[in-house]
Amino acid sequence: MFVLSNLFAALATVVSAVLNIAYWLILVRALISWVNPDPSNFIVQFLERVTEPVLAPVRRMLPPMAIDLSPIVVFLIIMFLQKFLVPTLFDIGFAVR
Repeated sequence: MFVLSNLFAALATVVSAVLNIAYWLILVRALISWVNPDPSNFIVQFLERVTEPVLAPVRRMLPPMAIDLSPIVVFLIIMFLQKFLVPTLFDIGFAVR
C-alpha cells in the first residue's frame, strides 16, 4: 500500500506546484494589464494564452463591470484548492499507508 500512499503524496505535490504556477501567471498578467502592454509582445501573448482558458469561463459567469474581477475569483479558487485539495490528498496518502 506504500505505493498508493506515495502516489497520493506525489499527486498532492504536483497539484500544489501547478496551483502556485497558475497563481503567479495570473498575478503577473493582472499587473501587466494595468500598464496597457504591447499586444505583440511575446511575454504578453504567452501570459494571455496560458491564463485565458482559466479566466474566460469565470469572466462569463460574472456580470459586466468596469473592472475585471475574474483574477480575484480565480485567486480565491486557487487558495481554496491549496487549503482543501492538497492537504486532503496528503491525508489520503497518509491514511492508505
